[in-house]
This record gives sequence, structure tokens and C-alpha cells, in this order.
Amino acid sequence: MTDQPWWRLVFSRRMMLCVLTGFASGLPLFFLFQLVPGWLRDQQVDLGTIGLFALVQFPYTWKFLWSPLMDRFELPLLGLRRGWMLLTQLGLLLALGSFAFISPQNGLSMVIVAAVLVAVFSASQDIVIDAFRREILSDQELGLGNAVHINAYRLAGLVPGSLSLILADHLPWSTVFLITAAFMGVGLLLTAIAPEPAHERHPMSLEQAVVEPFKDFFSRHGVQHAVAVLVFMVLYKLGDNMAVALQTPFYMDMGYSKSEIGLVAKHAALWPVLVGSLIGGLVMLKVGINRSLWLFGVVQCASIFGYALLASLNPEARNLWWLAGVVGAEYLGVGLGAAALTAYIAREASRTYLATQLALLTALTAVPRVIANAATGYMVESMGWVHFFMLCALVAIPGLLMLPKVAPWARRQD
Repeated sequence: MTDQPWWRLVFSRRMMLCVLTGFASGLPLFFLFQLVPGWLRDQQVDLGTIGLFALVQFPYTWKFLWSPLMDRFELPLLGLRRGWMLLTQLGLLLALGSFAFISPQNGLSMVIVAAVLVAVFSASQDIVIDAFRREILSDQELGLGNAVHINAYRLAGLVPGSLSLILADHLPWSTVFLITAAFMGVGLLLTAIAPEPAHERHPMSLEQAVVEPFKDFFSRHGVQHAVAVLVFMVLYKLGDNMAVALQTPFYMDMGYSKSEIGLVAKHAALWPVLVGSLIGGLVMLKVGINRSLWLFGVVQCASIFGYALLASLNPEARNLWWLAGVVGAEYLGVGLGAAALTAYIAREASRTYLATQLALLTALTAVPRVIANAATGYMVESMGWVHFFMLCALVAIPGLLMLPKVAPWARRQD
């Protein structure tokens, strides 16, 4: 644990940079799984098809294939990390803005192409941002820094998940998409003001960049433990990833308007995100990453039951307070669990092969979001919302049961 006062850590320049990395990383992902599903539902696309749109996020699960290139080749002018940041952020700006010029009414092919481009550029930006954040944070700062990053990441979701939905009740969708895309300027600000971090080693050959990161991970941990770690990373957030896959269509099916969803999400999510970021980071500083995985894992599992409760209420009993409670619990619980898992992933990665190993490990956490989420629309249509959310809570349990093996409570480990 660091000897610095907590307030000095919280308000350090490195934590401010983590705010910007979180916002830049979160905006395009929440665009894909909050705003686009809401837009498609508003255009009368069925839930089964909307659920299948999760498959366009496959680049998040395969990003480790091109991550060695981003560790190996340095673009001109801005350095290894900042050069790739700029390229991916400009790509995101264009890809997000392209939604202003397409419509599902004219066929879904162009919507799919635009969504895949957003996913490719977003996954690529995550590769470099994750490596950048790990390089600027000390081991003791990982818990707090990743908590700040994750909660800023979720705060970015208020743009497509709140502001854009409110605007969609008053402006054409084309204008809404252009306004949303403009918020990627936060990412460009990050690239402009961030220092290029020091790199422990720059791989000297492409073979070295591709093969050695994988050999290093398994040899450093041992094959049995390494496999257990990889399985745990897949399972830990499987349940809550499924629960939030159709979040915006769920609220719409419960009878809430786009403006109500946007306004409640804005107010009910903002304070849990800000408070959760501070509390979660300080808890990890105090008790370590391992114990935080236990504590926050229980909280994120419990938050799923809020969805089931809302879905079980009679339509006349559903008011904005119920919606606020569900949104607030989701942003607090799921955000804390993601912060702990992200810090754990950063700790398990080698600084020598940082971008590639972080891409591999974070790609695994995206597998359930893509594969399982693709079937969620059909699950809801066959079993209804209440039973679907109960299933999600059950699916969250196996990841918790692996904690004694991969993150023992007695072994603190910052």
C-alpha cells in the first residue's frame, strides 16, 4: 500500500488521465449496446434481431490478434501509445458519425457495417488505452486508477444512454448521432495532453511480439493456474453482462419513454458512478484487489435482482422511483465489479508484453458480452423478462465460486 494520503492520489494527474481514458473507452461501447438497440427498438425492429446485433462486437473478442502490431510498430510523431490513440479516435469519430446517414428502414446491412467499424476502432483504442494506463500507474495505484477508469467509462454511458435518448424525443436521429459522435473529442483531448509513457521493452521482431507474450503468460503462471485465471475472467461478469445486454429495450418495454429513461439514467446513475468510483478505489487501496473481487462480485450479482423486481411489478406500479433504483444499483454494483476485474487483469499482465497480454485478457471478458448476449433477445421472447433476469443471477454464481482458486481472500495482493 502506498504511503501517500488518499486525497493526493485521488486528485493526482494520473487519476485525471484515467478519467479521460475511461470516458474515451466507454463512449463507443455504450453507443453500441445502449443507443443502437434503443434506436432499433424505436424503429420497430424485433428483440431477437436486436439481440443478434451483439455479434457485431466480435472485434472486442479478437483484438489480441492485432494487438502485437500495436506493441511492435510505432506511428510517426506522437510515439507508440499516443500515435495509435490518435488513429483509432479519428476512426471512431467518423464511424460514430456515419450512423447519421443510414437507417434500418432501408435494410440492416449498412447498419451492421457501421457498427462493426465502431467495434473495430473501439477495440483497437482499448488495446492502446489499457497499455497506456498500466504504464502510468504504479502497482499500488492499480486498484484506484482502474476504479476511476471504469466509473468514468460508465459515466460516458450517460451520453448515449441518457443525453442522446432525451434528444431523440426532440430531434431527428441523424442529428442525435452527430452530437453523440462529437463527444469523442474527449479522446482527442486525452491524446493531446497525455505524456508518452516509458515502455519497459519494445519488441524487436514481429515473431517476438506475437509469440512470446503468450508463452510468457503460461510459463509465468503455470499452465493449470493460467487456464483457471482465463476461465475466471470469462465467468466473473457473465451474468451481469447478459442482464444489461438489452437494457434500453427493457426499459422501453416496461412503458418508459425515451426522455424518462434518459432523465432518470442521468440522475440515478451519476451519483452512484462518482461515489462508487471513490469508494471502490479506496476499498481496493485498503483491502487489496483479491478481497475486492469477492465483495464487489456479490454486489454486482445482487444488482441483477433489481431488474427482475422491476419486471415483476404491475404496469401501474412502475414509477420513475423504481426505474431510478434499478439504474442506480446497476451503475454502482456492476461498475464496482468491473473495476475490480480490470485491476486484477492489469496485475496479471506482464509489463514486457503489455498491450498484447492486456488485449488477450480483456478480450476474454468480452466473449460473454458478445456470444451470450446475442441470444438474449430470443431468451426474453421465450421466457419473459422476469425469468430471464433470474437466469442471469444464476449464471453469475460460477465466477464467484472460482474466487478461492484464483484470488484467495487470505492473500491480499494489491
